[in-house]
Amino acid sequence: MYTLLRKILFALPPETAHRVALTGLDLAAGSGLLKPLVPPPADLPVNVMGLDFPNPVGLAAGLDKNADHLQGLGALGFGFIEVGTVTPQPQPGNPAPRMFRLPEHEAIINRMGFNNEGLDHLVGKVANRRYSGVLGINVGKNKITPAEEAEADYRKGIAGVYDHADYITVNVSSPNTPGLRDLQFGDSLKRLLEAIKQEQRNLHGQSGRYVPVAVKIAPDMDDQEIVFVANALREAGIDGVVATNTTVSRDLVKGHPHGEQAGGLSGKPVREASLRVIRGLYQELGEDIPIIGVGGISDGESAAEKIRAGAKLVQIYTGFIYRGPGLIGEAVEAIRVLRDQASREGIRQGAEKERAR
Repeated sequence: MYTLLRKILFALPPETAHRVALTGLDLAAGSGLLKPLVPPPADLPVNVMGLDFPNPVGLAAGLDKNADHLQGLGALGFGFIEVGTVTPQPQPGNPAPRMFRLPEHEAIINRMGFNNEGLDHLVGKVANRRYSGVLGINVGKNKITPAEEAEADYRKGIAGVYDHADYITVNVSSPNTPGLRDLQFGDSLKRLLEAIKQEQRNLHGQSGRYVPVAVKIAPDMDDQEIVFVANALREAGIDGVVATNTTVSRDLVKGHPHGEQAGGLSGKPVREASLRVIRGLYQELGEDIPIIGVGGISDGESAAEKIRAGAKLVQIYTGFIYRGPGLIGEAVEAIRVLRDQASREGIRQGAEKERAR
């Protein structure tokens, strides 16, 4: 069914298709039509960052920037949903066209530019939501805010959503806001992490409620940069890391008519780059800081391989657009198989150690 629906949606411009699909999803969920068509996956509970997730497969930020569609998306069986990126003030984003499909690669290039209705709109939506699952809120800085003043925007974002989020993600890795990725490195990153952590401590003290904060990073890092980021996250006491955002590399889509469009590339071509970053982070962090794996998940195996690489949770976006809701259950089941195999292996190794005694 989704294959047919995708053909219809892909006949429309990408942003139009996006709006039509989400509006239709809300209507189907509200009328009760969605439930028999999309049975949710069986539970596969996991505890990460002190939160209980019904399963480890979530929706990445970007699909529902303003938290306008939580009812429809929440009915699909995601273990968690991340909305945003939201900025303190509304902003239109970059001029259209700004989203391009690369179907041969199951990929998308976007240069949306944090288009969103602003903090007040999103907070109003999440404060009155009917969705009862785990909710992450992704915050960013406004385009007009200079990089040296970014801390203030991130503090406003964290403070604004703190009472309504189960966890908060700080986005410093979108390639579509000038200068944003520079915040991932050197003293800029350390100062930003200190400011984020201080804001979290202040809000925790005021509310008595601790909301974990994760940082979303880019796949376009070399090994030394990965080590630096991992150490900075640990030193600052950050609760999680989302790896990764879109890539600016075009190596795997050369020759495609849209291959040279400016923006971030997502989907299958970012799969290996994301894995490399996850492996590098896990080598440095181990179990100290949980990793949420994102990028290039298009089937169950590509979800499971992120768990094998060290991620505790995964998120999907572009694969969801190409594969539909069936990808959620497929990814959950692949991770279940991986978990069962690991459990059996652990029992086998324990028995061998016992016999060796």
